[in-house]
Amino acid sequence: MEKTKTIILAAGQGTRMRSQRPKVLHPIAGKPMILHVLDNSKKAGSDETIVVIGYKGELVQAILPPSTKTVLQTEQLGTGHAVMCALPHLERNDDMVLILMGDAPLIRPEVLSKMVQHHQEQGNGVTVLTAEIENPKGYGRMVTTTEGDLLKIVEEKDATEKEKAIAEVNGGMYCFTSKYLVEALSKIVPQNAQGEYYLTDTIEIIRSLGQRVGVFKTDAYDITAVNSKKQLAEVEKAFRQFNNCRLMDQGAIMIDPDTTYLSADTTIGRDTVIYPGVLTEGVVSIGEDCVIGQNSRIVDSSIGDRTQVDASTILESVVAEDTTVGPYAYIRPGSKIGKNVKIGDFVEVKNAVIKDGAKASHLTYIGDAEVGENVNLGCGTVFVNYDGFDKNKVVVGKNTFIGCNTNLIAPVEVGENVYVAAGSTITENIPSRAFAIARQKQVVKENYQIRNKKKGEN
Repeated sequence: MEKTKTIILAAGQGTRMRSQRPKVLHPIAGKPMILHVLDNSKKAGSDETIVVIGYKGELVQAILPPSTKTVLQTEQLGTGHAVMCALPHLERNDDMVLILMGDAPLIRPEVLSKMVQHHQEQGNGVTVLTAEIENPKGYGRMVTTTEGDLLKIVEEKDATEKEKAIAEVNGGMYCFTSKYLVEALSKIVPQNAQGEYYLTDTIEIIRSLGQRVGVFKTDAYDITAVNSKKQLAEVEKAFRQFNNCRLMDQGAIMIDPDTTYLSADTTIGRDTVIYPGVLTEGVVSIGEDCVIGQNSRIVDSSIGDRTQVDASTILESVVAEDTTVGPYAYIRPGSKIGKNVKIGDFVEVKNAVIKDGAKASHLTYIGDAEVGENVNLGCGTVFVNYDGFDKNKVVVGKNTFIGCNTNLIAPVEVGENVYVAAGSTITENIPSRAFAIARQKQVVKENYQIRNKKKGEN
């Protein structure tokens, strides 16, 4: 059975981007463009991927999965030359070869799989991905027969007025039968003074071999490429609209999709409500029947069913079901928050385990800690975890009550069913079922202020 290989062209510098980083590393929805292309080709059924790298190629290679093969294009001599660099990975057989652009991140996997299927069903030697666009300026025009066979691709500078009126353009992506691609690459020659090889020249060569060349038409969305910061913003907006629609089709509710910014790897359960200004980054999983309030930010985290997050930040953490977070809470990396937990306003949690039913309702810092079930942390509780050199751990047992304005100086352990009086500074372990108070005795001097005022008047 024939395999499908994918070659992704990612060697260009992208000078119009005016950036120090390779163009394909600029993110769309928080994810480098080339990873969108790579992931979508895999979803389309590609068996093997070869990425052609060039400008700062080590940076591109560093973010690719280990299984991805790379080849180096040392000189930027055109798209044909870029594909030639991948020849050691191609064979003269009937495998399919997809050629994609690393700066065209909107290509959908279903479009790629349908193009491969169309290529096979039509018996084409090469199939070109095309689209009709309102303003085709700058694109190569597709000149086809009435039967849909491709006669030639005419670049705009070489097109007649009649050809310029053609709305169907070259999307820059192709499906080849491997043996015909290898043969055509051996025959293309430089086309200008710079010695550049054009991949489009393979079209006429394959036709001369007696093979059918065809097109597969898709939407303009799929072929949109990024060549400037302005286009980067346009593609970001287009992807956001597509991604939000996809998530709503799966059952999410968005109050205002135009002001909701969700990463490509965000999943949302049915009937979860997303308010305006929500931002997700990285891999984010949000359960069913949640409410994610306005201006919340969630990064590489998991949120359980029926949990509410109100104007808060959650980073690299897990929040279980039926929990409330916020407003203005800050959940930092490494935190695991259980079921039916309350993390209230201006509470910060860092690298802590907070078990089911615990509450920290206001103005509390919980760092490097383990908090047991049904613990109540009073307003102003501080887990003092840093001694100036090392981070140390605090453990609070289940069913314990910590009064307001308490300092727990790590390392320290507070047992189960303990009552700690407000205002205490705890430096020693407390056994279970104990009462602890660690504060100075109150001193009251009657009429002191009256005497002090008189003294000041003299």
